[in-house]
Amino acid sequence: MVSIKEVAERCGVSVATVSKALNGHRDIGESTRERVRKAAAEMGYTPNSAARSLKTNRSYNIGVLFVDETQRGLTHEYFSTVLESFKVESEKRGYDITFINRNIGGKATSYLEHCLYRRMDGVVVASVDFNDPQVIELVNSKLPIVTIDHIFNNRTAIISDNIRGVRDLVTYLYKKGHRRIAFIHGENTAVTENRLTSFYKTCSELGIEVPDSYVKEARYHDAAATARCTVELLALARRPTCIMFPDDFSYIGGMNVILEAGLSIPDDISVVGYDGIWLSQILSPRLTTLKQDTSALGRAAAEQLVNQIERPRTTLPERIIIPGKLLEGRSVRQL
Repeated sequence: MVSIKEVAERCGVSVATVSKALNGHRDIGESTRERVRKAAAEMGYTPNSAARSLKTNRSYNIGVLFVDETQRGLTHEYFSTVLESFKVESEKRGYDITFINRNIGGKATSYLEHCLYRRMDGVVVASVDFNDPQVIELVNSKLPIVTIDHIFNNRTAIISDNIRGVRDLVTYLYKKGHRRIAFIHGENTAVTENRLTSFYKTCSELGIEVPDSYVKEARYHDAAATARCTVELLALARRPTCIMFPDDFSYIGGMNVILEAGLSIPDDISVVGYDGIWLSQILSPRLTTLKQDTSALGRAAAEQLVNQIERPRTTLPERIIIPGKLLEGRSVRQL
């Protein structure tokens, strides 16, 4: 079995440099890192995880807390792409990921107990009921924690810029001549609060009146709930000229209702989505939407969590805001 010392001798560097190169540390040059990795691959070197854990007192295992209430799991395109980016970046830095649940071998446990049992070095919380007592217990523990799209005091949070995203969408609709804008939003979460506040604030600044009947609550990623809200909006005596949907996937429910009513998009009614998933760009007409930078969200979460794990004394909690980008499709009519 090839040792790390043999790799170091072949490359003419120290054992420490080989270790840093193979573990993705940034304090060595790119050329050295690639040379070491190439030599290790050619020699068939594989790290001894048990020895590494003993030396560093780490498991090199990161927990992922992901609970999707719509029961779509990793078919949820938004979170699946965030988590894929998180996984890739974590693995580049030498860490494996494990999904957290509430049982160990059939025995009920808390999220924190599962993390301690698996000796997880840290946890990313990507989708969950943030008011769940077990989530609060985990967040209040001594484990390094990074949350995505939710803010806890004294914890690093990676936030998609929902305030700016909704402002950009409303402003775009205003420039297209729309003044009767309805908003179907998701369930009561921090994301929804930011989007809804931004919606009302932007409309107020632009002089757009928003009747209570124009604002409906559905659920994220729930086409059936969005369809019911769309039926109610179309039944209004003074119906909106444009409907903003909570996300691109749930828009499909609204789209079907609009088409079944014999209406045309965008000639009879305009629509916009949110997320910018692949599906939104192959629909006809192509959906105007706000694309969230899922790759940047996942990558930033991994970077911040590994920094907390490896440099706990010098890493402070941060709120990192990731901007999105408006994608102009063909679903909004110029009035």
